[in-house]
Amino acid sequence: MFASEEFARRVEKARAAMAEASVDLLLVDHAELLAWLTGYTVSETMYRAAFLPLEGEPWFVLRDLDTGPCRAACWFEDIVGFPDTADPHEIMASTVRQRGYESARIGADHVSYGFTAATRDRLAALLPEARFVDMSGESDLLRQVKSGAEIALLAQAAGIADMAMAAIVGAARPGLSPRKAAAIAAASFLDNGADTGETGPIVPGIGDHEFLHGVMTSQVFGDGDVLHVELIPKVRNYGARLMRPVLIGADKRGIGPIAERLVALQDRQFAAMRPGALACDVDAVLREAVLAEGLRPSYDNVSGYTLGLYGRTPRPSDFSRVFLPNARWRLEEGMVFHMYVSAGGLGFSETIVVRPAGAERLTTTPRRLLGTDRAP
Repeated sequence: MFASEEFARRVEKARAAMAEASVDLLLVDHAELLAWLTGYTVSETMYRAAFLPLEGEPWFVLRDLDTGPCRAACWFEDIVGFPDTADPHEIMASTVRQRGYESARIGADHVSYGFTAATRDRLAALLPEARFVDMSGESDLLRQVKSGAEIALLAQAAGIADMAMAAIVGAARPGLSPRKAAAIAAASFLDNGADTGETGPIVPGIGDHEFLHGVMTSQVFGDGDVLHVELIPKVRNYGARLMRPVLIGADKRGIGPIAERLVALQDRQFAAMRPGALACDVDAVLREAVLAEGLRPSYDNVSGYTLGLYGRTPRPSDFSRVFLPNARWRLEEGMVFHMYVSAGGLGFSETIVVRPAGAERLTTTPRRLLGTDRAP
């Protein structure tokens, strides 16, 4: 659990956003914001939410079954459980009324995956005197800049990714399959302290970039094939990411020079990642060079996106801040990103934190085409 001072800073930040939106009460049902603000998060098997008043203690409403771990993790004591036979929205509305907020302006993130149209309409019907205020995107924006304690967890996850990558490279010989490589990574994750054994895409490296989200297979690799490895370990829900191409045997396709060029261009992009830089300018450093040098015929995907807290939600990646030609937001010190580049069946990525002097890599695996004769 984070220190009490850490949660106090988070609450202060959330309340500043509430004051700006002129709301009396903040409804929190976004899994990552729940974890960030309360210390506890849980899947949405049944609707659950926390409530933060502009003054006073927050409270959490969730299934009775989950109240034990919630109490153990939260920094506050007001935890309300309900039986599985209950209507969660009715219980939440009753807690709002009991605490005197039945006529309040209630802030809610209207693009949270928890705050569906059905939830909005149900709560509005149960609390007819209240007014729900749209604070769209606030669940992500509050968490954009990471604290030192959060970055320490991300660095720990990055170290786990590095160890798993080394384990895969050590087995990179003809006869290896993506499924076997994933098993090696999963075991390494769990042995070294990751939350789960979920590995990320481990697939054949083919084409320009379409392999990145391929489906795992039991295909056996031969001499000259490329295994694309993306690793996504999490520690206390904080996830780092790392991508490398792993060459099986000899470089029969002559991809070594392409790998070197992609790394060099991405290094230039990292150097541009300073506080105050426009995201579109950082993106252009890489995107325009890759296209100008003919490494890819087109480049339509992002070159990076936000990293940090991941709850048990439908969202595997956080695109609240992305690097694209039309991205007009500015970088801030302490932001953390997954920055990646791909071409010619090769993909490289790092977990990056923005520092005053530029990007700092939290992942430390050598930035090159890997293989048994090129082991980290």
